[in-house]
Amino acid sequence: MKKLTVKDLTAEEKLRLLCSDGFWHTHSLGGKLPQVTVSDGPIGVRKSEYDENGVWKRDIPSIAYPAIQLLANTWNRSCAREMGESLADDCIDSEVDILLAPGVNIKRNPLNGRDFEYFSEDPYLAGTLAYEYIDGLQSCGVGACLKHFYANSLEYNRFEQSSEVDERTLREIYLKPFQLACKAKPVSAMCAYNRINGVYASENKKGFDILRKEFGFDGVIYSDWEAVRNRTVAAKAGLDIEFPFNQKNYEAFVADYKAGLISDVELDACAERLLNMIYRCEDMRKARKVKRSKKERLAVARNIAQEGMVLLKNDGVLPLCKGTKLSVCGEYAAPGRSSLVSGGGSAQVTWQGELFDLPKLLGERLNSEVKYDAAFWPKGIVSNCQKPHKAFLYAAESDVAIVCAGTGADIECEGSDRESMRLPSVQENMILETARRCNKTVVVLFAGSALDMSAWKDKVSAIVWAGFCGEGGGEALADVLTGAVNPSGKLSESFPLCLEDSTSYGTNSDPCVARYQEGLDVGYRGYDRQGKEVAFPFGFGLSYSSFDYEGLELSVTEEGLKVRFALKNTSDRDGKEVSQVYVRPTVCFVYRPEKELKGYTKTFVAAGKTVSAEVTLSMDAFAYYSTGYDCWKIDDGVYEILVGASSRDIRLRAKVAVKDGKISLL
Repeated sequence: MKKLTVKDLTAEEKLRLLCSDGFWHTHSLGGKLPQVTVSDGPIGVRKSEYDENGVWKRDIPSIAYPAIQLLANTWNRSCAREMGESLADDCIDSEVDILLAPGVNIKRNPLNGRDFEYFSEDPYLAGTLAYEYIDGLQSCGVGACLKHFYANSLEYNRFEQSSEVDERTLREIYLKPFQLACKAKPVSAMCAYNRINGVYASENKKGFDILRKEFGFDGVIYSDWEAVRNRTVAAKAGLDIEFPFNQKNYEAFVADYKAGLISDVELDACAERLLNMIYRCEDMRKARKVKRSKKERLAVARNIAQEGMVLLKNDGVLPLCKGTKLSVCGEYAAPGRSSLVSGGGSAQVTWQGELFDLPKLLGERLNSEVKYDAAFWPKGIVSNCQKPHKAFLYAAESDVAIVCAGTGADIECEGSDRESMRLPSVQENMILETARRCNKTVVVLFAGSALDMSAWKDKVSAIVWAGFCGEGGGEALADVLTGAVNPSGKLSESFPLCLEDSTSYGTNSDPCVARYQEGLDVGYRGYDRQGKEVAFPFGFGLSYSSFDYEGLELSVTEEGLKVRFALKNTSDRDGKEVSQVYVRPTVCFVYRPEKELKGYTKTFVAAGKTVSAEVTLSMDAFAYYSTGYDCWKIDDGVYEILVGASSRDIRLRAKVAVKDGKISLL
C-alpha cells in the first residue's frame, strides 16, 4: 500500500480522518490507509467483543498485572520496563497497535478515584518509571499513549471542573512527569477531561505547544473519550483526533470548515501528524515479535507484585514460621470476583486466570491447616447470619490471625472519588475485634491509594500493603508473608494520618473550580514544610533485613554529580534496599520545597555483605522554573545532598556549591 501524504487526501477525507472510526480505530478511508487499533489499559489489555449489531458483549480476558500504584512501589526501573514489554506481547496477541497507557497524573488528593492508575505524588518518580514503561512497550512494536494531559487530579465533575494552578507549580509538579516521559518518544498522548485555568484540556493550545515545542513530543494528541466540546476549536489548538466517533461533532466540524472557521493549514497539520502515526504503527507492526510466553508474562506480573508490596509495620510476627497456628478472615483473602482486588473503570481487566485463595496458599507454604472464614464483605458483615463468631473463634485459637481488608472497584473507580480515606466501618471493627482476641494480628490491605489507619494501626502487630496486586499477586503475598520473598517495596506516596492532614485538604474545590492553593507543597513537600507528622512517609517501607548507609562520596563528572555510598546488610537475610537521593537548597531567592527527590536506586545486598550504590544527578536536579524569566533556572548557592531510606529517614548528607551552572565540592 502506497504511503499517502496530506496532499493525496481531499479536505473531506482529512475531516473524516480526524474524527476516528467507532470507539477503538482510526479511519481507513475506505481502505486507502492502514487502520490503527487502540485499547485500554495500563495494567492489562481491555479489548472488547461485540455482537453482529455492534452491541458490547464482554471484555476479553487478559493477564491482569499489578496496578500502577503497586508498580511504582517497586521503585524498580527494570520492573516498569518488563511490564511494558509484557503488555506489548499481550497487545500483539490481541492485535492492538496502541495501548492507552500510562497515566502520569500527580496524586494530589488521596480521595481521587483513579489514584491507583497513577505512579506517585512525586513528578520525578512518576516520570522516570513511565519512561521505562513506555520504552519497554514501544521497543516491542506497540505504541504507548501518555495521559491524561494535564492537571487531572480528581474525578469529581471531571468534564467541567477547572484546575486552577499557577505557572510554576504546573511546570515543576504537574507537567514535569510528562516532560520526563516524553524522552521515550511515545507514539501518542491523550488530553484530560478537565479545564486548566478555565480552558478545556482538549482545547489547550498553550499546553499542546509546551508538549510539542518544549518536551519534544512528535506523536499524535487525541482526546479522552467524549472529551471534545468543540471539534474545530480543539483542532485549531492542536488536538489531532477525536475518540470515539461523534456524528454531531463531525457534522459541525465539516460545517465550520466550509464556513472558513478552520484553515487548510491547520487541518493539514493535524492530518499530517495522524498519517505519520498511522505509518509509524504500520512499521512497528512489521517488526513485532512476541518476547515472552504467557507463563513468562505471569511470572513478570508476580515479580512486580513481590517487589511492590510494602511492609508498613512489623513487631516481629512476620515472616510466619512453619507450624504456626494461623487463621485468616476477610472476603479479600479468597475473592469471589476480581473487582474486590482491583480498581474500577477503563483500567479494570477481566482476569485470564483464576482468583487466588490466600488461606490455601499459606497452608501449602506453612505445611499446616489454615482456618478461614470470609466473615465480612467490603461494606457489610454477611457470613454466619451476619455474626462473625466463627472468625473470632478461629482468631482466639490461633497463634497469628490475618485480617484481609481493603477497597476494590466499588470504592476506587474511574468516574467517582472516594468518600473517605478510612476503611468501611465494618472492616475497621473486624480488625479491632480480631486484635482483641489474638495479640498477634496481621492486617493485609488490598487498595490502590492511601488509607487512614488511625483507628486500628496501633492495635495490630503487622501491616502489609498488598495493593491491587493482579494475577500472581496471591502467590506473591503468600511468599512475602512466609518469608520466601523479602519485602522490598516502598511507598510512592505519603500516607497522612487522616484526610484533614493531606496537603490539598481545605483548598477550594467545588463543582466548577479546584484551586491548587498548596502550590508546590504536594505530598511530602508539604508535610516537610509544615513539619507535620504522617502515618507513613513517602519512600517508606520495611524489610526482613536491616541496612546501614556509609561512606558518602561525591564527584563531578560530565553527566553531573555522581553520588556514591555503601549499603551494608546487617542482617542474616538477603534483601533489596531502595535508596533515595534528595536535593535541598540551603539559601533560596525564590520559594523552594525543603527537599525534592532527584534520584533513586534499588540495590540487592546479600546477608552480611556491603555493596556500593550509585546515583548520578544531572544539573536539572538543581533547577526551578522561573516565572520571571519564563524558563528553568539554577541559582548560584550551596545545596545539600541527602541520601535516605525514606523522605523522613535521611542517613547521609553532604554539600556542594553551584556557580554559573557548574558544581564544585565543598
